[in-house]
This record gives sequence, structure tokens and C-alpha cells, in this order.
Amino acid sequence: MIPRKWKMYLKMYWVKFAIVAVVILLVALAVIGLNSLESYYRNITLATMPVNLLMVSLNAIIFVYMYMIFMRGGFSKLSQKLRVHGEFVNIKWSDVIGMENVKAEAMEVVQLIMDRARVKKIGGKILRGILMLGPPGCGKTYLAKAIATESGLPFVSMSGSEFVEIFVGVGAARVRALFKKARELAYGYGGCIVFIDELDAIARKRVFSAFGGTEETNSTQNQLLAEMDGLQELKDKSGEPRPEQNIIIIGATNAPEDMLDRALRRPGRFDRIIYIEKPGLEDREKLFAYYLGKVQYDKLLDVGRLARKAVYKSPADIENIIKEAALVATRNGRDAIRLEDISEAMERIDLGLKRQLTMTPREKETTAYHEAGHAVVLYILHPTNDVFKISIIPRKDTLGVTYSQPKEELYSYTKDKLLADIKVSLAGYVAEKMRFGVTSTGVSGDFKDATRIAHSMVWSLGMSGAEFLGDYTAIPESQISEDLKEKLNQETDKIFQLCLKEVEALLIKEKPILEKLVNDLLAKEELEYDEVEAIFMEFGKARTKSAW
Repeated sequence: MIPRKWKMYLKMYWVKFAIVAVVILLVALAVIGLNSLESYYRNITLATMPVNLLMVSLNAIIFVYMYMIFMRGGFSKLSQKLRVHGEFVNIKWSDVIGMENVKAEAMEVVQLIMDRARVKKIGGKILRGILMLGPPGCGKTYLAKAIATESGLPFVSMSGSEFVEIFVGVGAARVRALFKKARELAYGYGGCIVFIDELDAIARKRVFSAFGGTEETNSTQNQLLAEMDGLQELKDKSGEPRPEQNIIIIGATNAPEDMLDRALRRPGRFDRIIYIEKPGLEDREKLFAYYLGKVQYDKLLDVGRLARKAVYKSPADIENIIKEAALVATRNGRDAIRLEDISEAMERIDLGLKRQLTMTPREKETTAYHEAGHAVVLYILHPTNDVFKISIIPRKDTLGVTYSQPKEELYSYTKDKLLADIKVSLAGYVAEKMRFGVTSTGVSGDFKDATRIAHSMVWSLGMSGAEFLGDYTAIPESQISEDLKEKLNQETDKIFQLCLKEVEALLIKEKPILEKLVNDLLAKEELEYDEVEAIFMEFGKARTKSAW
């Protein structure tokens, strides 16, 4: 009885085996023929053989190239590197850090893959597809590889963009080639996992033309739907399920779920949706401990404090912070990473590199008042954020920055929080005007942020003073009367004016703090959290003990 894996290899590579056999046979016949010739003719034959071989090879290459392009969909061929056996992926559950809830759900998927017989016995439906949704850098690809490792099945990975080509029909041909390879692997190993990253490249809602034409991605997606529908429980002559149908499709995307075509999300295709979120506080602590374990670091580092600083950071962000901190420590001549190295790394990533600009004294003072205004309003009025750092050193496209961080994750925002964001944005403008009577172009970004928030509060969230409830942005603009538009815009302006008055009153009242911050900024250029805290405490403005 021929082992199943041998049969798989014969199915996959029979053309190569046949070519090798024919070549061996031809070489043997050539040797026999040469031995039968007289020495004179044998020498002539041997002398001309290299040229003949070169010409035959050149003709063969041209023929094969043209054949693959025009007859066999050569552009749709898949790389052999796409296939990796699960045990060689070597990503274990212990390597997937910071997503415990998702891991538990994924483990159930692995058990379903490995124990399909038990599912069939109780009448359950075999899992066909898993869709992973979540922001970038949160471990979707890592988790798919861990599933392959734990299940021990072959792992075929492709990106959605690899199916997209300018040539009509190439995407659909590549989908067919992908599933053909997956079936061959499933036949040999009893199952196969197909992972399609950036699925949204071929899975967005299909667009149909009134004139009968469709987009090229439509045909690619239609082929994917057809192939997934073809993964039914086909049985052999003995009544057992055929192993080449044991294929699990895992798709991953950063796009919102409602952007994907509904046909893909229905049961029988992607049966299970796994939502992957950014890690919480406990998961961030584990991530910092894991990545710090790969480098030399100061053992006095408070991992919990680092996790609290890294609110809304993804696993990839945290890994990048540690890598950047290692470079900073090396640049500073240290053998181990310290807290200041990690702080500088976070600033480099979030704020950008420092720029060497020569500002005039007036520009520098204007920037100091602008950032000090932000800091005073942020520290005193904001209910969720805290001042992490104030700087008047140019970074990216700004001359200064007030770096704030939320104290904890928030998944929805209150009206108080949004109003505080507007007040903080307007504070730089107010501080500049208080000192110089005029303002600079540095307020443009602040005004843009404040306008966007106020507009959203009135037009979308029902947070104006008047009873304008509903999301007016959902209504076509042509269907909203000019009178209603004017009233909504008046409410937006009213929010601006009320916030502006409150900020002006606060900065006038707290002018000594403002001046102290400005003087220290002009002297030091940067103020860390502890220095900012000390200034406010000096003026009797201590807040509840911070998480930092």
C-alpha cells in the first residue's frame, strides 16, 4: 500500500518526476549511440554537442515561457515558499502575549480542527473559516501561526494584495491555485490551514456596474466564495470524509467589519469572527516583561509603571519601544536599558525626532506661552488626561508640544471629556493672545481639532445646549434645510465661545502658574512630569496621586 504522503508528492510533482525519467532515458540512449559510432564521427558529434545543447535549451526556455504565459496562467503561479509545515512555523501559545481572551477562543478553534470526528458525531458543523478583526500590530498573524503550530498542520500564507494584478483573471487564477495546493497538502497531512492576511484587499463590498461590467476584484472574490463553498464534506467509497476537504481558512484584516462583503461573513464561509483589541493594563505588563526579557535592562524598572504609560499601545508598539530604548541606551554608552531610555524611546516614536532649528527669542517665547497654556488647562480641567511632558524643542512639523496621556483606557467619551479637549486646544491661542495681543500660525492645528470635536458634538452626538438630537451627518446635505444648518452651526460656535470664555477666565486666574511654566521652559526647554507636578503643587494645585 503506497503511503498517502507519497501519493500526495506524486500528484504534486508528477511532471518533474516524468521529466527526470525522460532525461535519464535520453542520456542513456545518447551514450549507447555514441559508443556505436566510429571515432571520427564520435569526435564531430562531441564537438558540436555544446552548441546544439545551447540552442535546444534556448528554444526550450522560450517555448516554456510562452506556454506558461498564454496557456497555463503563468502569472498566477504560487511560490513554493508559501507552504510551511505547522511544526516549522514554531510560534507557540506561550509566544502569544497580551491577548488571553482571544487565545482561549483560538484554542477552541484548534481543538475543533484536531477533533473533527467528535464534532461530526454529535451532529455539529465543521468549522470552515475564521475571520480575525482588529487594529494593526495586535497579533493577528502571530495568532494564526500559533494555531498552525498547535494543530501541526501545513500552513499556507498569502497577502490579499498578492491576488490583485492589472491582468484580468489573474486574481481568480491565483485563488484556484492556492486552493489546489491546499487540497494537495490536506490530502497528504490530513488537513491544511490557509491564512490570507489583509483580506480587505479582495473582500470589500463588491461593486456592480449598470452596464454589465464589474471590477477585477469582484471576480477574485467570486472565485474565493466558490472555493469556500466547495469545502463540503465529500466522502470516499468507504463513507469516510475525504482528507483533501479538511481545510481551514483564516482571514485577517484591519478594516471595519461592515466594509467586508456580506457574502463572505455569512455562516458556512467565515463561521467564526475573532475580535482582537489592543491590550489592557495586565496584558501590557506581560508584554513589557516579555520583551524586556530579551534585552539587558535595569532590574529596578517598574514594569507596572511602564504599562500605565503605554495606554492604547499595541504589542507591536511595545516591542518597538523596547528596540528603540536599546538603541538609545547604546547611544548613551550604557550596557542596560533604564527608565529614561524607555521614556526617550516613547517620545521619539510618539513625538518624532528633535529638530535643530534656530528660533528667534520671540518665536521661542511664543511657543513657551502656547505650550504652557495647554498644560495649565489640561492639568486643572481635563477629567481623563494628564500632562506627561512639556517641550519647546521642535519635533516633526511643530515648534513645541504638550505631551498628554490618558490615565486609563476609555472606550467611550463623555461630554465633559470632549469639552475638555476643546478647552485644551484653545488654551494655546488664549495664552498667546494674553501675552502678545496677537497669535501665531501655531494655533491652526489646535483650531482644526477643536472644530472637528465641536462639530461632531452638535451634528452627530446630540451634545449641544439645544435639543438637536440625532446624527445629521447621516442625512444627505441636500435634504437638510439652510435654516437647520444655520442653527446647528450656531450651536457649534456657541460651544466654541463658552469654552473660550472659560479658558480665558482660568488662565487669568492662574497667571502665576502660567508664568512659572513659561520661565522654566525658556530656561530648560523641556519639563518632565515630576517637574510639572512640582510646579502645580508649589501653587497649591496638587491633584489626586497620579498613576505615573
